[in-house]
Amino acid sequence: MTLISLDLRGLLCPLPALRTRKALRKLAKGDRLVVECTDPLAVIDIPHLVRQTGDILERQESADGLYIFEIMREGP
Repeated sequence: MTLISLDLRGLLCPLPALRTRKALRKLAKGDRLVVECTDPLAVIDIPHLVRQTGDILERQESADGLYIFEIMREGP
């Protein structure tokens, strides 16, 4: 199992979702991706992306304008 961190702070919609999708494609099943971003629309876009790809959103939190998502790769 690999844990990859992706710092997308300062990027605006749709870039956080697009870069998250690109990073997920490179992961093997069971790997985890931690995404940190500051775009408030990411709380809508990234969970939606995870549903589309068939992956698992294990954790989602926000504090002081920072949004953190932990995704486990499950999809194809």
